[in-house]
Amino acid sequence: MSDPLKLAMAVLDDFMAALNRGDEAGVNASYNFPHVRLASGKVTMWQKAGDYKLEGFRARAGDGWAESRWDKRTPIHVGQDKVHLAVQFSRWRKDGSLIARYESIYIVTRQDGHWGVQARSSFAA
Repeated sequence: MSDPLKLAMAVLDDFMAALNRGDEAGVNASYNFPHVRLASGKVTMWQKAGDYKLEGFRARAGDGWAESRWDKRTPIHVGQDKVHLAVQFSRWRKDGSLIARYESIYIVTRQDGHWGVQARSSFAA
């Protein structure tokens, strides 16, 4: 059996790469559904692949957002079908200036053989 932590980290890499290239289908492919986000005092759920739209992300990403980066990814719990990670990511403008850094919890799961981000709890806007 493959290493669940390595698979979860690869999913996070795929997610960030898709986000940064503006690849909505790629972001959706890096998720498992239903996908849940807890942030800004509310819970948002996307029921199926294709429901997540990048326009919502861009609206909250910050003035001049050009890319995001992982600053740290620390496993909390690792199971055969689920990995909990404490992460920090940062958002950057095209000129290289920092917009902000955010602490989050990401839950990556395996559903029907597919590893994807199932849930996020973030202090990001």
